[in-house]
Amino acid sequence: MNTDPRNAAGEGEFDDVAHALERFREAGYLADDRLATTVFLQTRLGKPVLLEGPAGVGKTQFATSLAAVTGRRLIRLQCYEGQDETKALYEWDYGKQMLYTQILREKIGQVVEDAADLNEAVERIAKQDSVFFSERFLAPRPLLEAIDSDEPVVLLIDEVDRADEALEAVLLELLSEFQISIPEVGTVKAKQLPYVVLTSNNTRDLSAALKRRCLHLFLDYPEAQRELEIINSKDTGLSEALAVRLIEIVRGLRELELRKAPSISETIDWARTLAVLGVSELSADVLSQTLNVVVKYERDLKKALAAIPNLVDPNAKVPSKHDHGHGHGHGHGHGTDGEHSHSDRDADVDGKEVRAAKDKPGRHGDTYGGPAKPDESPPAKTVTAGQGERSFAARSARKRPV
Repeated sequence: MNTDPRNAAGEGEFDDVAHALERFREAGYLADDRLATTVFLQTRLGKPVLLEGPAGVGKTQFATSLAAVTGRRLIRLQCYEGQDETKALYEWDYGKQMLYTQILREKIGQVVEDAADLNEAVERIAKQDSVFFSERFLAPRPLLEAIDSDEPVVLLIDEVDRADEALEAVLLELLSEFQISIPEVGTVKAKQLPYVVLTSNNTRDLSAALKRRCLHLFLDYPEAQRELEIINSKDTGLSEALAVRLIEIVRGLRELELRKAPSISETIDWARTLAVLGVSELSADVLSQTLNVVVKYERDLKKALAAIPNLVDPNAKVPSKHDHGHGHGHGHGHGTDGEHSHSDRDADVDGKEVRAAKDKPGRHGDTYGGPAKPDESPPAKTVTAGQGERSFAARSARKRPV
């Protein structure tokens, strides 16, 4: 067993940053220079890597690709709220302990049969604790499994920000010393240095102590050109011209401040969906029909549907919610009972002024009621509360004084 697992760091894993970049590209992961530099330093310095950023930018896939590139087995700990440390470190196999107890009942009886009293019997049994609390009855979970592995592995601690702070504290010993302390057994040191990758979607701030132990890198959505390269590398079946337009639209959706912005993997799924449908042109209709591939919340979907026409054609005129589209040219909406809806009246700020201008006496010339006198104004009329939203000025203007 190595006294310092850092001595096992793979000095020949990558020759340099360019070599790491090439190896990951061969494995189907298009890393940028910053990420390639980080993984190169990880293999040389023997430090964990903490990747933070929005969901779907390739953090988890990085760990999977690292395992493929280095030929190591991937061990994954998926974190979640309320997670017990026994699910991450180890737990005792109580069923196995009970089975052994039943089998050895006769032997246990022989140990205590000549005890003078109960206290002496308990003392004799207590001396045998190490038999039942040994590595034989220890069930390793991902963290202990990675530390105790005879072969080098990649340990992925995924979405560590979802775990409770108690588990985060447990990680500190592992990340700094590559060891785990088990009270009943002792300290288990790493036999081979694992490549540790932690990911976080920033649902909460991680402690400074945890960040201090890691090489830190923030992964954001890639530039348009690199995202195009990623999509083309996945053989989606979509032409490059349509893929370019699709990326522009996806990047526009990401600017809408959605609850969950479209990820790279979802963009790839959208490209494959459009290819399967045989789409030859990215129209607002076809994108709206398949928008659920990349938008997963109802509130986001409504916002995205409203934005799609402008994203497809920035010069397109999108009908407002006040247009009812039945061709009557009224410029205001109706309720189901034929009355003006209150919501439309409230939204129509200039409606009363427009109607008042149209109700001006004599606006039709001599045809209706004769010409208007220059200094004549329509007689005042009392409007009841129920009529406050309608204008009757035109009707009262036609009732000229005798």
